[in-house]
Amino acid sequence: MTVLVSDNGLLDAALRERYAQDGWLPLHRDGDSVVVASSGGTDGRRAARIAAAVGSPVTLVPRPQRDIVAAVAAAFPTEMADQAADSLYAANPALSARTVLSRGQKIGAVIATVAVIAALALWTLPTVMVLVAIASVVFLASTFFKFQVALRGSRYDLVDRVTPEEIASLRDEELPMYTVLVPVFREARVVGRLVENLGRLDYPADKLEVIILVEEEDDETRDAVARSQPPENFIVLTVPKGAPQTKPRACNAGLQVARGEYLVIYDAEDAPEPDQLKKTVIAFSRADASTAVMQASLNYFNTRENALTRMFALEYSYWFDYMLAGLDVADLPIPLGGTSNHFRTAALRELGGWDPYNVTEDADLGIRASALGYRVGVVNSTTMEEATSRMGIFIGQRSRWIKGYMQTALVHARQPRKLIGQIGWRRFFSFALLIGGTPITFLGVLPFTALTIASFFIPWAEFASALPAVVFWLCILNFLIGNGLMVYLNMMGPYKRGTFWLVGWALLNPVYWLLHSIASYKALWQLMTKPHYWQKTEHGLSTFVDARPEAIEADTATLVER
Repeated sequence: MTVLVSDNGLLDAALRERYAQDGWLPLHRDGDSVVVASSGGTDGRRAARIAAAVGSPVTLVPRPQRDIVAAVAAAFPTEMADQAADSLYAANPALSARTVLSRGQKIGAVIATVAVIAALALWTLPTVMVLVAIASVVFLASTFFKFQVALRGSRYDLVDRVTPEEIASLRDEELPMYTVLVPVFREARVVGRLVENLGRLDYPADKLEVIILVEEEDDETRDAVARSQPPENFIVLTVPKGAPQTKPRACNAGLQVARGEYLVIYDAEDAPEPDQLKKTVIAFSRADASTAVMQASLNYFNTRENALTRMFALEYSYWFDYMLAGLDVADLPIPLGGTSNHFRTAALRELGGWDPYNVTEDADLGIRASALGYRVGVVNSTTMEEATSRMGIFIGQRSRWIKGYMQTALVHARQPRKLIGQIGWRRFFSFALLIGGTPITFLGVLPFTALTIASFFIPWAEFASALPAVVFWLCILNFLIGNGLMVYLNMMGPYKRGTFWLVGWALLNPVYWLLHSIASYKALWQLMTKPHYWQKTEHGLSTFVDARPEAIEADTATLVER
């Protein structure tokens, strides 16, 4: 790639996003005219529009869009980095996780801590009883909420189904521009497969831009992309150095240069179905303007690798097939998944993009979208990805997800009256139970498991002297019922996907939750010590690395047909 060099005196920082999104860049003067690189044609009407912006007659020379994006990033690294990191915070600090606790939250936390310590000193046993009882009730309430929502969702099929005939009727010249953002960091081992997977997307190349977001210091990944010889519509955007170094910050950089009417996020290991973009265009055309996002389902190409990947598959089955439907039919806020989210780009920009300080930026974005009246749809397409198969990596990944739920709960609890005014009491309680209740539930799993196991070995008289019977049995009952509900939900998961061989593995859900509980304590510690640290999940480690089209087709046939 030849690097475009522009006369800095011709560049206007206020136009930097327009340069990239419209596909042109002033290069140098040639007499009375300005020579401008253009990736969108050189016709007279376009030249007139650009001349009006430049303030001089222009001569357009054709250059690929990848060159223009690279030149814009090189010319304005500070501006791009600042906007990627702090545009949401600058617009509305209360909605950003840059500040972990607001002043009011800090005061409230200190008062609550002092009150609990004083109560423990003065009334030890009653205080312990109250704290245990509250934790037990929250545990059951959050679990029962998920069960009730998923059960309701099982009665509906809200997926927007697009038929092969509808796809065949599409005309390439009528399709809108589509942007694919792929944030990668230290992914040299998988980018070759990534280029291959995304190269299979069935969408006209002149209407599709794939922007691979590579951190400035990640030369290894950038070189690996170059070696894979991607098509011309693949653009490598170097994300300028800055903090925090997170996936949402990289995505915000990509959003600044994105040209698409629609935009989708894929992870490095993703293998979407080739017709996913066309299906989504049709699904959006059917929906009203309040539908800002279409979520495709996720599935794993390495489900059969080990017990952990099987539990992953069970969890995602009930989440995408039942929970999303239940939340949607009840008009409740939907925390988005981290990949295969298809956005109306204009709506995404209106929302302020992603919060780079929130390590589950997708969940946060779903709540912000709900507050502005946007809805989430589901399209009948599947993206295959790699389930984490190693325990240590799993704990790290889940600790990040849980920490992000904690951040999201804290951010949106700063102005509870405002949030209730925006989304109403019913949605607010849904937010509290799902986003706030999930971390609390996982934090409770370890102590409640220990209490349950101890009840089988310690004489009742010793328990009774420390914990009244009503509190003890309430805790045990709530814990057993909560686990039973989640086992049942996981058993439901495989039915819509036809993977009945997974049903028996749902019995391991209590063990799976213990792993989440370990991760939740790590998340809580990191929230206090390094809240914006992004625990990276390593990819390309699975022994089931084959994500060929025929393998994907075999694994997702039941998803497409159901």
